[in-house]
Amino acid sequence: MTIRPGTTFLDDRGRVAQLHGIGVQRVGDRWFAWGEDKTAGQTFTAVACYSTADFATWRFEGNALEAADGDIGPDRVVERPKALRRPDGTWVLLLHIDTTDYAAARVGYAVSDRPEGPYRYMGSERPLGNVSRDIGVYQEAGIGYLLSEDRDNGLHLYRLRDDYLAVESIVATLRQQMRPEIGYESPTLVKHEDRYHLFGSDLTGWSLNDNMHATAGTLEGPWSPWRGFAPAGSRTFDSQVSVVVPVDSGFIYVGDRWQSDDLFHSPAVILPLRIDGDSAVLEWRDAWTPGEA
Repeated sequence: MTIRPGTTFLDDRGRVAQLHGIGVQRVGDRWFAWGEDKTAGQTFTAVACYSTADFATWRFEGNALEAADGDIGPDRVVERPKALRRPDGTWVLLLHIDTTDYAAARVGYAVSDRPEGPYRYMGSERPLGNVSRDIGVYQEAGIGYLLSEDRDNGLHLYRLRDDYLAVESIVATLRQQMRPEIGYESPTLVKHEDRYHLFGSDLTGWSLNDNMHATAGTLEGPWSPWRGFAPAGSRTFDSQVSVVVPVDSGFIYVGDRWQSDDLFHSPAVILPLRIDGDSAVLEWRDAWTPGEA
């Protein structure tokens, strides 16, 4: 199947796939994806779950989490759904939990026996007392990690507790080189060979920007200076990174092209990403076939 970046994708029901802000994990021979259902615009409707074998065709697996009370009420903001599977087999869904004025700034946790859910919401926290907005996750050797944007202090890489339902400690904190020396949002982290690669977006709201990339030999650092990975001035091909996915043929970049006045129809930019040593390169393709990553 052919992928055309910058378009909306339809699921197996013929409906617009709600892939916004997605997290992705491989489950058997398919990739599962959890996205923000933007039926209600900014406020919470559900976390939709899909699966795909090729990032071109999407099968709806159901709503992993639906609006209820409190943190996940229909008047709240629930974003950046990212899932991890604990060593005991339990799936944990991590979420950015907020109010419409973004004053709450918390990370939420939900659990399920199945990747598609339904998930049971467990509550939220400000990790170690810090503001938490956009999030990402990473897992290695059974240890779970949370990436969390804290514009007061920087982009934190936290180690999660053994049950993945709270933060245990800070592993590293990264800031921008330029002023103001804040962190990056919408973070995602992958490892290639012996290097960790961290990607993030500048804090410009719905407005797009040149996303950045840093590397390190260990999670603790030292981390390299931030550098662009798409052509300068392209605003990352008018997208904001959501996740970088390791696939058999390399890596796939999945970004959001936000339409603030019609979030439901915001397109996805899905492109092959080349990682080599300390470098990451994203190039535009009008159309491409999975397996070329």
